[in-house]
Amino acid sequence: MSPSPTTTIPAPPARKAFFGHPRMLANLFSVELWERFSFYGMQGILLYYMYYSVTDGGLGMSEGVAAGLVGAYGGGVYLSSIVGAWVADRILGSERTLFYSAILVMVGHISLSLVPGYAGLAIGLVLIAIGSGGLKANATALVGSLYDEKDERRDAGFSIFYMGINIGGLMGPILTGLLWNSFGFHFGFGLAAVGMAIGLAQYAATRKYLPESAHLVANPLPRNHFIRVGSIAAAAIAVVLAAVAFGLINSENLVGLMAILALVAAIAYFVVILSSKRVSQVERRRVFSFMPLFVASTAFWALFQQQFTVVALYADTSLNREIFGWEMPPSFVQSINPIFIIIFAAVFASMWTKLGSRQPGTPLKFGIGLAVMGLAFLAFIPFSGGGPASTPLLALAGILLLFTFAELSLSPTGLSAATKLAPSAFPTQMVALFYLSVSLGSTLSGWLAQFYSQDTEVSYFSFLGITAIVLGAALALCAPAIKKLMGGVR
Repeated sequence: MSPSPTTTIPAPPARKAFFGHPRMLANLFSVELWERFSFYGMQGILLYYMYYSVTDGGLGMSEGVAAGLVGAYGGGVYLSSIVGAWVADRILGSERTLFYSAILVMVGHISLSLVPGYAGLAIGLVLIAIGSGGLKANATALVGSLYDEKDERRDAGFSIFYMGINIGGLMGPILTGLLWNSFGFHFGFGLAAVGMAIGLAQYAATRKYLPESAHLVANPLPRNHFIRVGSIAAAAIAVVLAAVAFGLINSENLVGLMAILALVAAIAYFVVILSSKRVSQVERRRVFSFMPLFVASTAFWALFQQQFTVVALYADTSLNREIFGWEMPPSFVQSINPIFIIIFAAVFASMWTKLGSRQPGTPLKFGIGLAVMGLAFLAFIPFSGGGPASTPLLALAGILLLFTFAELSLSPTGLSAATKLAPSAFPTQMVALFYLSVSLGSTLSGWLAQFYSQDTEVSYFSFLGITAIVLGAALALCAPAIKKLMGGVR
């Protein structure tokens, strides 16, 4: 008999088959690898496609507008995760939502590859943003379903899953960058579509082996509400299309509108979850404990996601990319962080597993991640003002190593915390709340990039670096109070 919406579904028995973790982690690891290959492969060349001149195969936008659009697009990906989470929790379940979302992503990459100009850009990015949002929250929720909430292997399992993300993130920008360099942007986008097709085929072959909980709808929407929900969705789409047609939404103001939308959505989500009668008092305190983590995560991603805005611009203009007489494409820089993740993800996972109950709690891990991210931005300062192609590649690699240590302290921990702190009636939607912090941070990364130039480098990197360190220290000081609200969850 299927459990009721409020029934807690036990995790399946733990079988040591994949680095000491449940067997299905290997399948989800592989699916996410190929999805990230396509996502980061496309994003590695996206900014350059926007601002390179038409004669160089680009669209000829200004750098500031292009960076803002990349930030808005990144925010849109994570913002749409709340839609994917809602569909999973109320209509389709995590497993089917992930499958259909992957199809949307593949079609979006095909549009970027085959449809020229602004039309292909708009269609492709919208489809990829919606599809990736649905895929992200549900893939994470499926990983969480493999573990009991008190399983000490949980954070390590998410770190291993995160390694799969970064294997795809490593290969994507390198291979799409090579095709762009040799044949043009659209061939790079085409390779991203092929990668997503491989991931989709692999998932279709293994999806039946997921645990029963993956196929269940946590809080089914009554059938008599379907027409009302469909009408609201259709009206929202019509309003957006009309706003674009009349110029109310354009490339210059999109990044600001996306930031406001993400913030409003986050506040609304907290209100809905906290006011629900399905949420117990203990669960409600846990949701309150997630609020300072949400703020810290937003600040972190506002800096980290500048890999695709400020760091991408920096790689194109200030970095010496010559290696033994060959100048590598600037998109290759996007693969440096994934290389370090692959090297160090297992180290962090092993460290958390070995420490067990002695490992730092979630709030302290967040504080460490923020502080290290601030140090990474301060590390840019000694190389400021050197002129075009003056920064050694090894120096930028060292800075991105700090990005990696910060990411491994905060990101997999945040995904794990979202599943551990989630009320039983909102399992996927709490993961979506974490992704809303990434959405807001990603959008802010595009907005902040408008203030960056070679003339403002010192003040830009100093302000953001010091701010992150101060926020990290404040979170560490508040860690005992936050842990008390977490009600026994580490």
